[in-house]
Amino acid sequence: MNVTEAVASRRSIRQYLDQPVDQAVLLRVLEKAQNAPSGGNTQPWNAVMLTGEPLAKLVDLVAETIPQGLAAYSAEYPIYPAELEGRYANSRFGVGEAMYKALEIPREDKAQRLDMFRNNFRAFGAPVLMLVHTPRYMGLPQWSDIGMWLQTVLLLLREEGLDSCAQEAWAVYQKQIREVTDIPEDHIFFCGVSIGWGDRDAAINQFPVPRVALDQALRWEGF
Repeated sequence: MNVTEAVASRRSIRQYLDQPVDQAVLLRVLEKAQNAPSGGNTQPWNAVMLTGEPLAKLVDLVAETIPQGLAAYSAEYPIYPAELEGRYANSRFGVGEAMYKALEIPREDKAQRLDMFRNNFRAFGAPVLMLVHTPRYMGLPQWSDIGMWLQTVLLLLREEGLDSCAQEAWAVYQKQIREVTDIPEDHIFFCGVSIGWGDRDAAINQFPVPRVALDQALRWEGF
């Protein structure tokens, strides 16, 4: 698989096959991803890889917490800006509606929509969950570096035939994550990444995710 094929076939997968992932494959991916660029070669990314009993422990702990609703949220950063508007807000709203449409869950069916939301915190059934964190003093440039590393990881997973879903949603339960994993207190938790063999035939993995036209995001000068 070349880079173009990996980019074209990568999407956020929200249903996985009941099939384990070989640690050697993950190690190969993560070793290659160390070549991702970062300002001043700071390499500000850190991660914990969960599977098996530790992953099940986290999923169970969060499942116990979810009924508390917003009162249990403890995100260390705003996942979306309050000022989100225009095409940015439209894209965010549109992908959610496309997903529920593919699953034939109407807007008024709050119970099913809530259950789908809870799937975020089951890692969508993936056998591996990567938890990403970085020192609290890192600034916006270093967060950008982490993003470049994450994209490198996601594309290398595709090269191996694996699928993934980057999930900032896990940030709202960073306190529960810290109960299960040894993330230093002087580190900020960023996101989770579900990893596994995607069930590509599932409806939730097939709905269209449109991208904005290039002329909405790009301006040419001097060409």
